[in-house]
Order: sequence, then C-alpha cells, then structure tokens
Amino acid sequence: MKKVILITGISSGFGKQAANLLAENGHTVYGTVRNEPGTDSLIHFLKMDLMDLGSIKNAVATVMEKEGRIDVLINNAGMHTGGPIETSPLENIKLQMDTNFFGLVHLTREVLPVMRNQGGGTIINFSSIGGLMGLPFQAFYSAGKFAIEGFSEALRMEISRFKIKVVLINPGDFHTSNSANRRNFLAPTDSNDPYNEQFEKTLGVIEKDEANGWEPIILARKLVKIVECKNPCQRYIIASFEQKLAVVLKYILPGKLFRMILADHYKIS
Repeated sequence: MKKVILITGISSGFGKQAANLLAENGHTVYGTVRNEPGTDSLIHFLKMDLMDLGSIKNAVATVMEKEGRIDVLINNAGMHTGGPIETSPLENIKLQMDTNFFGLVHLTREVLPVMRNQGGGTIINFSSIGGLMGLPFQAFYSAGKFAIEGFSEALRMEISRFKIKVVLINPGDFHTSNSANRRNFLAPTDSNDPYNEQFEKTLGVIEKDEANGWEPIILARKLVKIVECKNPCQRYIIASFEQKLAVVLKYILPGKLFRMILADHYKIS
C-alpha cells in the first residue's frame, strides 16, 4: 500500500537518502527543508523551520490540502551541539532543545488530529544511541534525545486506541555531516576554561567514530522497510555490534563500571 509520508530534514544525511528511496518505492513523499526548497520529480519539498510554529502549521496544511491524509510522520530533522555543561553558551543549549525536542513535539501535535480523524497512522521518531546513555561533552544532545524517548513512550500509550503507532529509531555512528555541522563550544585558549583540554581529546574520539561510521543509505533502507511493515517494532537500534553491546551493558552492568568503560572510550581522565 502506497502511503503519504511527511519527513523532516531532507537536505542531507538520513533524510535525503530516505526521502529518495521512499519516493522511488512509489510513496508520496513530502520532505521539509529550512532553506529554499529544491526540485525533484519524485519528492514534494516544503519549506519549514522547527523553530517556527507558523511554518509547521503551514507545512501540515499544505500536505492535507493536496493529499487529504498523512499516513506516516518521520521526525528526522535535528542538530548537534558539543561542549562542556558548565561553560556552553545558553543560546546553544536552547537551540539544541528547541530544535530536537520542542520542534518534534510541535509537529507531532499538529499531525495527531489528522491521524486520529483518518483512523490511524505511524509516527517515527529519531532518537539515538545518545538517547539511551549520556555522552560526555554532548550532554544537551543526549538530554534532547532522552526527552524524545520519554515523550514517545508516553505518546504510544495515549494514542494506541486511535490505531496510531509510535516507533523509535536509535542510530549509532553514521558517516554524515554531523562533525561539520555540530556547534562546538571550545573556549579561547587564553580563557583558562578548565574543560578545554579534555573536550579537545574527547571531540577527537567523537569525530573519529563518526568518520568511521556506516553510510546513511544503510539506515535509509531500514527506514523504508519500517514504513512498509504492517506491524513495526516499537524500537529499532541501527548500529554496529559494539554499539548495540554498549546498550546492553548499560542495563546489565553496575552503573559505576559502565561509566568507567564509557569514560575510557572517550579518553576521559
């Protein structure tokens, strides 16, 4: 069955690859971008900013005007910040939470009445491995993803009677534009910031992990299968064996021991 799909953040990475594959499979795909919409014979571009409630409402209204329904919402768009909890600029923290969490919430709330009235649908929320464990010097990214985890679990119970499914995606490291686009806060060398030296070491590990990560097409192909699955699972962890193992260890090892393992990986001394 071909579906009407609204997916956020298709200018690059997962979103771009997934939108293309979904459209090639015959689905009607509406993809959002923050800047001027592109042109593609298969994809319908929508200009939308998760920080702008008006643009969110307009995007949903446009899809409804043209299609009359939204079968699948894929909350993919997001951004990354990096830096120490104590010294990261407040504007970076606010931008992280407003984009990754509150933007997702606003769009989901706008789509829920549509899915209720049509008798069902699927909402796919992108979390992360970083939504299952706090990552050093990515605290606010992890916090936003943890928030998505709790939001999705609660939402799943509230809307189950309306035949709306909620799926969580937890990607591991992928070779995308994360490193280039992350808003890192590294204090000037003459500022005597007590975290600078450690942050530089840890950031090197983070960027190496991302550079050696899987290609986005792997996740995009999995996403197509999830969209086309009649009864998808509640959660999909799409990551390397080592990263999946880390998730398991998080829940079976004593907290102090797991923290030591994670700290060692990120060269925390």
